[in-house]
Amino acid sequence: MENKNTVETKYNKLIIALSVIIPLAVAVLFGVNLKKMGFDVKPLTFLPPIYAAINGVTAFLLIVAVWAIKNGNRKLHENLMKLAILCSVMFLVMYVAYHMTSDSTKYGGEGVLKYVYFFILISHILLSIAIIPLVLITYVRALAKRFDKHKKIAKITFPIWLYVAVTGVVVYLMISPYYAR
Repeated sequence: MENKNTVETKYNKLIIALSVIIPLAVAVLFGVNLKKMGFDVKPLTFLPPIYAAINGVTAFLLIVAVWAIKNGNRKLHENLMKLAILCSVMFLVMYVAYHMTSDSTKYGGEGVLKYVYFFILISHILLSIAIIPLVLITYVRALAKRFDKHKKIAKITFPIWLYVAVTGVVVYLMISPYYAR
C-alpha cells in the first residue's frame, strides 16, 4: 500500500506547474486573436451563454456535492466533484476559444453599476487564479485518503470556487447586452 504522504508528494510538482501554467496560458491565449492574425475562422459568438451556463451548473454541482458528503454519501460527493472539475475545464476551454476567435466585449454600463461590474469581474478573475491550486490540493488530499486534511482545505476551497462559479454567471448577465450581434 502506497504511503499517503507519497501520493501528495507525487502530485505537488504537478499542482505547482498547473497553477502557474494555466493562468499564464490563458493570459497569453487571451491576447491571441486568430482572425486578426489572418486565419479564416468564424467567431465563436455562441459560446458565452454556454460557458455561463456551465458556470451555473458548476455552482449547482458544488452545492449538491457538499450536501451529499454532509449526508454521508461519499461516492455521490466524489462523482459530483469530478463533474464540477470537468465543468470548470470545459468552461476554460470554451472561454479561451471564444476570446481567440472574437473581439473582447466592453462593458457599456455607467455609474455605480460599472464599478459593481468591475469589482465582480476583477475579484472573479483573481479568485479564478487562486482556485486552481486549491481545487487540485483538495482533490489530491482526497485521492490520498487524507480526509482530515481534505476537509480542512475544502472548507476554504468550496466558498471560493462557488464564488467564482456564481460570479461567472453574474459577469455574463451584466455584459451580455453589450455583445456584438
